[in-house]
Amino acid sequence: MCIICFKYKGFYMLKILFSPSEAKNFGGIETKQELLGSNEARIEILNKYNKIVNSDNDEDIKKLFGFKKFEECKPYICDILNSPLMCALQRYKGVAYDYLKFDSLTDEEQNYLKENTIIFSNLFGAIRGGDVLPVYKVKQGNSIADIEPDKFYKKRFSYQLDLYLGDNEILDLRAGYYDKFYKISKPYTTLKFLKNGKVVSHWAKAYRGIVLREMAKHQINSLEELNGLNIDGLNVEDIQIIKNKTQITYNIEG
Repeated sequence: MCIICFKYKGFYMLKILFSPSEAKNFGGIETKQELLGSNEARIEILNKYNKIVNSDNDEDIKKLFGFKKFEECKPYICDILNSPLMCALQRYKGVAYDYLKFDSLTDEEQNYLKENTIIFSNLFGAIRGGDVLPVYKVKQGNSIADIEPDKFYKKRFSYQLDLYLGDNEILDLRAGYYDKFYKISKPYTTLKFLKNGKVVSHWAKAYRGIVLREMAKHQINSLEELNGLNIDGLNVEDIQIIKNKTQITYNIEG
């Protein structure tokens, strides 16, 4: 694993932790896969996934994918170790990624996200936004054979992630479930969204995508720069610091 703290113009970068999406885009043209951390550390869980997916046990496949009908499973059935690959930020689709609109960004903006976003996959664990993935399907919370992905990756990757993040600032945009994969051991910042005085839950995904998009467009490289970023439709209402967590609360206009 390459353990370095990325710097930009002499300063440490801002790293953004992000959630995956269960829905995926199909296809891909890449063939060489290099993921954050050691690929060997993943081989056990990947082999067990592959064994289920390429078995003749329709019930096990449906359970793993979270589908009721086997017909829905068919597009996801492949050998993930020998399948076309696609940049993770393009592979995932869903509310957050719909609002991120990655493909509409410039090359510079896309590279910012590829280098500075860390996504927590239910199959691959922590990956960079620019890492390439095959199409796969794991329903959130499901085990893969006898392996619980969150516990598997927390045990194997937490120390490496601590080193990888180093002295970079951290913005945690993950859904709460993905805290199980990695507990941040240093100061970090989260966002909360309110509308009409109430916390937004499901549509928080959309606003996380919007914030990430604006960060890429403005090349935000520190939490100080983020605090000064004007985002249409969002106003900073409150900033609270609790132990090592800073929470920025946005009020949604309209």
